[in-house]
Amino acid sequence: MIPKNLTAASTKPIILSILRQGKSYGYLIIKNIKEISGGKMTYSDGMLYPVLHNLEKEGFIQSEWVMQDDARPRKYYAITEKGKKELVAEREHWVQVNAVLNALWQLESTK
Repeated sequence: MIPKNLTAASTKPIILSILRQGKSYGYLIIKNIKEISGGKMTYSDGMLYPVLHNLEKEGFIQSEWVMQDDARPRKYYAITEKGKKELVAEREHWVQVNAVLNALWQLESTK
């Protein structure tokens, strides 16, 4: 299981990456994260929805209520152009962090 603080730190790029693939709603986002991570990352409603609201407030995503036949209305989220640009920046930051960690761990293994 990935620690909560690392899960929280990676929430923004993970959600933006999922929404880059298409519109989705909260429960499905939670389910996708769990599946993609092999169950190593888990989100609760209480953890996900505040992040979605903040991403929407920042203009990285937008939402719309969708009514379906016999189902209750669902709020679908989609990435915006601003969100796509932010995802590129987030990806670069995580690549840089990964490179630093790999360099440190390689030094460690030579000692």
